[in-house]
Amino acid sequence: MFEELSLKLESVFKKIRGEGRITESNVAESLREIRRVLLDADVNFKVTKEFIDEVQRKALGQEVLLSITPGQLIVKIFYDELVRLMGETKEEIKFSSTLPSVILIAGLQGSGKTTFSGKLARYLKRKGKFPLLVASDVYRPAAIDQLMTLGKQIDIPVFAHRELSAIDIATSSIEYARKTARDTVIIDTAGRLHIDEEMMQEIETIKQRTMPSEILFVVDSMTGQDAVNTAKVFHERLAFDGIVLTKLDGDTRGGAALSIRRIVSKPIKFISNGEKLDALEQFYPERMASRILGMGDVVTLVEKVQEQVDETKAQKLEEKIRKSSFTFEDFLEQLQEIKKMGPLQNVLKMLPGMNRISSAAMNVDDGALKYAEAIICSMTREERLKPHILNGNRRKRIAKGSGTTIQEVNRVLKQFSEMQQMMKTLSKGKVPAAFRKMGLFH
Repeated sequence: MFEELSLKLESVFKKIRGEGRITESNVAESLREIRRVLLDADVNFKVTKEFIDEVQRKALGQEVLLSITPGQLIVKIFYDELVRLMGETKEEIKFSSTLPSVILIAGLQGSGKTTFSGKLARYLKRKGKFPLLVASDVYRPAAIDQLMTLGKQIDIPVFAHRELSAIDIATSSIEYARKTARDTVIIDTAGRLHIDEEMMQEIETIKQRTMPSEILFVVDSMTGQDAVNTAKVFHERLAFDGIVLTKLDGDTRGGAALSIRRIVSKPIKFISNGEKLDALEQFYPERMASRILGMGDVVTLVEKVQEQVDETKAQKLEEKIRKSSFTFEDFLEQLQEIKKMGPLQNVLKMLPGMNRISSAAMNVDDGALKYAEAIICSMTREERLKPHILNGNRRKRIAKGSGTTIQEVNRVLKQFSEMQQMMKTLSKGKVPAAFRKMGLFH
């Protein structure tokens, strides 16, 4: 997500960091390059011009403090303007005062509306809501089946009727929600082109009949500037309340995210960066600006950890570390907690400075976690608690049972032994030798 944009901006900022003071000439040169970077990222031309003019105005009007360099000041101004461009603060979903609240999902074909509907239902359920999914896409083959499958995975009911029209399904779902004590109705509509007048009239009718408290427009961020133009036309017809950017894990240049808020004057409310149902985040402009500038997004990372880690289990683990009684049972539990956070590559990208590392160099193999988990699961309970009893025959059996090799089993045992040793050192309040070698501590 935004890797190419981040690297190009980092290259521009590196040039100005060496300057002793801010002048009209070095600011102009830097901004020319930034303009080219933004246009390459498919940011709207008008948005780019306004953005660059504002950065230039603020940069030339500021004195450089003794404690910061000109480069740092430009980055700070750029960051502030980036946040302002994307909306300044996060925006929440609006719910109606009378139940059920209706959330209408609209967008082009293939933008990821159905998957997003499932993700949103899961998200709201975890927030204490009781959502109902509504399969109002009667045109796309298997759209109803897809939504029903998603509903089953997250244990949320789906209202569907193969004999009714999209308008009747959406209308009937409101009464069904009242009868079944569902407080939020999420209507997944069919994808439509803004030039298809009949389909546009259909969604306008659904809006009139269901009176949604929130209309979300789902945008495939990989379509770049086209997504912005489409959003503008849809907004003129539907007056939607917020935008959802999907497929941010794909080969996106970032233009849609940086342009759409300014063009349609509506906030980005969610971003989706994967197919899994937990791959949904609320959109925070300041956090996205940090990611784009390579500062990482530690706050979101901490929130992910807090969401996935059981506090009671964490306390028990801390106690085990203090007593130096960390076993393969605990190791397995930690592997499973890490997996819940999503692909490791996405997690690592939230750390500051990771934008400077190439995608190839940061190609973390999530499969290694699966192999380690399979190896531990192939052990008996006694073996997990007492790894020292794992002789040659036992290792052969574990390798066969986990579909791995003896070498891989030995590697996992070695990693576990090193982790045990490190935890013993930490429990005594000492710094592990490995950390000292890395120069992290003295």
